Amino acid sequence: MTASARGSTAAPGQQPKAAAVPAQTMPPAPVPARKILAPACRWLSLLASLPVMAMSVVRAVPGEWPILAVQLVSFTPWLAVPAMVALVLALLGRSRWLQVGTAALLLCQVFWLFPFDAARPSAAPGAAATVELKAMTINAEYGQADATRIVELVRDNGIGLLTVQEHSQALQDRLAAAGLDTLLPHRISDPTDDAAGGAVYSSHPLEQVGLIPDTPFRMPTVRLTAEARGSVAVLEVTNVHALPPVDVRVDQWRSDLASVGRLAGRPGNRLLVGDFNATYDHSEFRQLLGAGPGLVDVGTASGSRLVPTWPMEGVWLPGDHP
Repeated sequence: MTASARGSTAAPGQQPKAAAVPAQTMPPAPVPARKILAPACRWLSLLASLPVMAMSVVRAVPGEWPILAVQLVSFTPWLAVPAMVALVLALLGRSRWLQVGTAALLLCQVFWLFPFDAARPSAAPGAAATVELKAMTINAEYGQADATRIVELVRDNGIGLLTVQEHSQALQDRLAAAGLDTLLPHRISDPTDDAAGGAVYSSHPLEQVGLIPDTPFRMPTVRLTAEARGSVAVLEVTNVHALPPVDVRVDQWRSDLASVGRLAGRPGNRLLVGDFNATYDHSEFRQLLGAGPGLVDVGTASGSRLVPTWPMEGVWLPGDHP
């Protein structure tokens, strides 16, 4: 008879040996995505806010900043975009101090984009009747501008005053051939072959007044006398063309704007129009506005801060200057 039994087969007096069983390795627990996303967003928010912070200091603190800072401050209106991105990233990163800091940066950009002191001046009580006059200005880039297009804009928009910078004799001849002298029969011009020339065309009589001294580009002032419906208005118009703030010429640029500012402080109705090579965000330009009572930046007052005026060809850049 065969018998079977369960148990150890070891001989009496011997301990049974345990069989070796390979251990199973467990995969590491996955890291929650939010633990990776939050730190990444905090770092990205910091990176996005650093250039905004640097340019905000340049914008807020008046001073003779280096050339690169002077040029970059022209793009201040567009700093609202990275400031908004930095705030969104700070919210995703769940960092309270980053949220407060980026929100403050964004508020600064909004304040500078729509400044409170850029409103249109209101007429003083009891002021004399006014005469409406539409003005247009163009930097002709060494006289290479399209004369036919200029005349079309003057005609289609009812322009009564046109100022031209970098005016040449060739451009003047082309404008005459296109019919500008018929639309704006009064002209005071000083054409040159370089960038120093200028011209003022008007539908109303003009009289030469003077020239701003010590400027590489000629900036003449003319007196315009307009009469309509029994009202007569006298306006002094300065064709502004400041030197661009590049290389060693940045000091001359500051000097040009200061000279225009001294002119702005004189009494009378005054229009400063042309190529300032500056924006409302330059402290030098804001000082110019403060030199004369009632002066406003037309681009800022009309809500056109994001409309680029330079360059008009080639690579498009979102910087602008009045």
